[in-house]
Amino acid sequence: MSSSVQAQPQVHVPSESYAVAPLLSRPEGCTYQVSYEVTTQTLYVEGHQERLEWLLVDDNSTLMLQWSQRSAPPFPALLAAIEGAFAFYPASVALRLQLPSVLHANLCAAGIAVQESHGELWVYAELIWQLPTLWLNSPPTCPYPQQPILENGKRHPRRPPRPSGTVYQRHIAWLDATLSFRVLDLELDLERFNRWMNDPVVAHFWEERGDLEQHRERLESTLQNPSVVPLIGCIDGEPFGYFETYWAKEDRIGAYYDVGDFDRGWHVLIGEAAFRGRPYVAAWLPSISHYLFLDDCRTQRLVIEPRVDNAKMLRNLAQCGYAHVKALDFPHKRAMLGMQLREHFFNERCWVPLPSHPGSAPRPDPRLTP
Repeated sequence: MSSSVQAQPQVHVPSESYAVAPLLSRPEGCTYQVSYEVTTQTLYVEGHQERLEWLLVDDNSTLMLQWSQRSAPPFPALLAAIEGAFAFYPASVALRLQLPSVLHANLCAAGIAVQESHGELWVYAELIWQLPTLWLNSPPTCPYPQQPILENGKRHPRRPPRPSGTVYQRHIAWLDATLSFRVLDLELDLERFNRWMNDPVVAHFWEERGDLEQHRERLESTLQNPSVVPLIGCIDGEPFGYFETYWAKEDRIGAYYDVGDFDRGWHVLIGEAAFRGRPYVAAWLPSISHYLFLDDCRTQRLVIEPRVDNAKMLRNLAQCGYAHVKALDFPHKRAMLGMQLREHFFNERCWVPLPSHPGSAPRPDPRLTP
């Protein structure tokens, strides 16, 4: 088994025109369209028979989101406005909020905002992107309780039941489309999986050509494994690839490094040729990482083990924040251990490729500004 993509070596960098493209935000299961008029610095949040207006001011040193009404905005709409502000200014690491004071305590308690010593209310991209409620369909209310168990000679925490249906959704600005992951459905996805596995590009790395019955048995075995969650990646509902996510401690990879109880790993194949290429890699690669970090707040590391000769995948992983740790010798292949740290992913805002022009340098964290 190996990770395979037929992608260009460089991750797509969106052009500036995407800065004002509307965003679809889905906080707490509500769907809002968020748009921004640069000339008036007005942010609009539309949905649920309401159209709310915010002032989003950029003065080149501070980005500020202001709610001018006395009554508090609906909480999901507030989250959508915050997501929109960071989407329209992706180089920003912090956003100052001006809101009715009645909201301050709850926002700070939830980790959405931080009240600094001078009383100013700030939202940090590093924090807001760790809130599952914006991207997960059924966000965990708390981490699954821990109980060590011994299984197949390995001691590891008991894992939560496998989810069902769509687990993650994210609007991708440069595609103007929604990327989602849903749990594989054997009857719905078997023929598609079989076709993908017999595609020459996929088969070169996965080496799992076979007939329909062989792949049925293979997926049935995967679905019986409590440490694996097989996912289908979709763009606007159209399936394009298979993502096999797993808990690293129960996997073969756990014997090759100092594995943690909540480390996660993943394999990928992009089965549809139309979805191979730089703009799509820049969408799904950070998104699968984001999903796995959101799924359990105790997950501090992600790992992957592509073949050492999969140069394009290795370049794409490096572009999206994965370190190449060391080569591994499995019985069937020589692989490279790739690793992404939670702190690096969120601190470096690896979920979106930033423009490379000089003006795109991240805004300084106000806590560190003299």
